Amino acid sequence: MDFKNASLLRIFLNEKNTFKGKPLYEQIVLQANELKLAGATVLRGILGFGAGHHLHSAKILTLSEDMPVVVEIVDSEENINKLLPFLKKEASEGIVTLEKVKVFS
Repeated sequence: MDFKNASLLRIFLNEKNTFKGKPLYEQIVLQANELKLAGATVLRGILGFGAGHHLHSAKILTLSEDMPVVVEIVDSEENINKLLPFLKKEASEGIVTLEKVKVFS
């Protein structure tokens, strides 16, 4: 197996975070696609809380439109750095992490 060094960018948001009237997670993925990053995935959480400690839950009887959302992007650190100016400006309500990973290809 051959593994390559890469970086994993995670952006923790909630569904109500917006950019120009559209979901911020969607705009992040579109921006990553424009920059030709290797890949992006949006994951919707079923339970979570943020700095305000308000619990968000996806229980069957509760239809919440403010669930936790995580955007994961994998590429080289150099390529991911191209997205950071957009995130610094527009994802100020979220948490952004960056870690080194090994990618099998």
